[in-house]
Amino acid sequence: MKFLKVITIASMLAVAPVAVLPSFAANVVETAQAAGSFSTLLAAAQAAGLADALATTANITVFAPSDDAFKALPAGTVETLLKPENKDQLVAILTAHVVPVKVMAADIAEGTTEVATLNPNVKLKVTKDSMGVTVALSNSAKVVTADVGADNGVIHVIDAVLLP
Repeated sequence: MKFLKVITIASMLAVAPVAVLPSFAANVVETAQAAGSFSTLLAAAQAAGLADALATTANITVFAPSDDAFKALPAGTVETLLKPENKDQLVAILTAHVVPVKVMAADIAEGTTEVATLNPNVKLKVTKDSMGVTVALSNSAKVVTADVGADNGVIHVIDAVLLP
């Protein structure tokens, strides 16, 4: 009987490491895909030729507009931006949503700070106060979900598309 318990425990231990191995973390693009609320952002990143860069660039912060944020744009805006002839404009908009350093919400200082983006012509104004965190260009967006981790950075979900 004791022998049977030892075999049972040994076989459980032999199988257990396979079951408890942590899965690999997903990159920013995979994390956004898994969330299921960024299909427009991902389609835009693909059309702009930026999806691979978002997947492979290390230590980035993406202020990611949700599908609802894109729906709030004037009718036809997304369709127009996705046209090949508007790729430069789409790249300018999307790169303005990405900061080239990983910034968790707790790392954001109280008050307003300007931060560089992957768009060399645009700096985001990031404001942290008792109401939360907002980011702004010509318009502003509220961070509605912070610190969505990915293996190459972090996503902060925002409620509007920032327009340079």
